[in-house]
Amino acid sequence: MASQSVPASARGSSRTTSLDLTPVDQVRRLAVLAAEVFCILGTLVGTGVIGQRVEDSAGGALSDEATLIAPAGPAFSIWTPIYVGLLAYTVWQLGPRNTARDRTRATGWLAAASMVLNATWLLVTQQDWIWASVVVIVVLWGVLFVLVSRLGRHPARGWVERLVVDVTFGLYLGWVTVATAANVAAALLASGTELGVRTNPVVAVGALVLVTAAGVWLAGRLGGRWPVAAALAWGLAWISVGRLVGEPRSALTGLGAAVGAAVVLAASALARRRREAG
Repeated sequence: MASQSVPASARGSSRTTSLDLTPVDQVRRLAVLAAEVFCILGTLVGTGVIGQRVEDSAGGALSDEATLIAPAGPAFSIWTPIYVGLLAYTVWQLGPRNTARDRTRATGWLAAASMVLNATWLLVTQQDWIWASVVVIVVLWGVLFVLVSRLGRHPARGWVERLVVDVTFGLYLGWVTVATAANVAAALLASGTELGVRTNPVVAVGALVLVTAAGVWLAGRLGGRWPVAAALAWGLAWISVGRLVGEPRSALTGLGAAVGAAVVLAASALARRRREAG
């Protein structure tokens, strides 16, 4: 039997149909929009516009001078590109061609969950529920890890998408990795844990070793994604600055954090080279 050719118009129609939004797509895009609004409200609370600032909650345990592994104040400026990126992502995924893509379908709900968890963390700390905030940030880290892992399975389409999606959530994951360790240290402090002048720096360095190991592991699992490594190194570098020139002082912790930042960047470069080599 002779094969029948498919008219060009029919082929074009098929391509158009593949981009049609399903009811699930419609719900997901609106859920991401609602999550972004909730995230903005949570940020207004956490920055003190509505509630008290994060550093003033939990008896000051979350301030940049509370523990040895708290990053110095300027480190938190990384939230600016992350929040701008989340807003850009929300607008980007509203476009029908972006909403209907497999990449967005695989990550959209996770993106919404990350925004909700971020706002929830800020609201929880307002209540001084410090250990509850640890639970929230650990779940947030897990959500972001799965999200960024899925990005690797669905390549970005152009530099705009890489900037809006890959860079945003890569920075988000890297920073939350450092923030999780700092959050645990703050919870221990708020619980009255006292390690002593000699033991405290040793434990802090041990915590930094774990953060660095996490960074190396992420580099291997994610193929050396630079945004993840950059945010991790940024957080570690500012821990180093805080301990070497700020308060509380600890040369051992400061040097350990600096070494950790260098190791994370080196591991990411090596993992990326291996991935590109095939």
